[in-house]
Amino acid sequence: MESPFYLLISLKTPKNYEPFGEFNLGHDRELAYALFDSLDGNPKIDDQCRFHIDLIETVDALPEQIRSKCCKLEELSTNMKLIALEIFRQKNL
Repeated sequence: MESPFYLLISLKTPKNYEPFGEFNLGHDRELAYALFDSLDGNPKIDDQCRFHIDLIETVDALPEQIRSKCCKLEELSTNMKLIALEIFRQKNL
């Protein structure tokens, strides 16, 4: 059986990044990677990054960060729409 994938959404605070949202993407690696690649944002995380999205794979019951993207608020909004549409499509088609 393949490992489960999910997206973790985090917000920059004065001390660190605080997760505030998580989306379960299921077990399909190709779909998880394709969705992550379609999201807006910059793969370079820097001090100006207010939000970031991590693609996480659960390996042997432990989370492993695969990729990250830095987002502005407008990009995060667009990404939430894409994520919701893709999850809806996966669950209903």
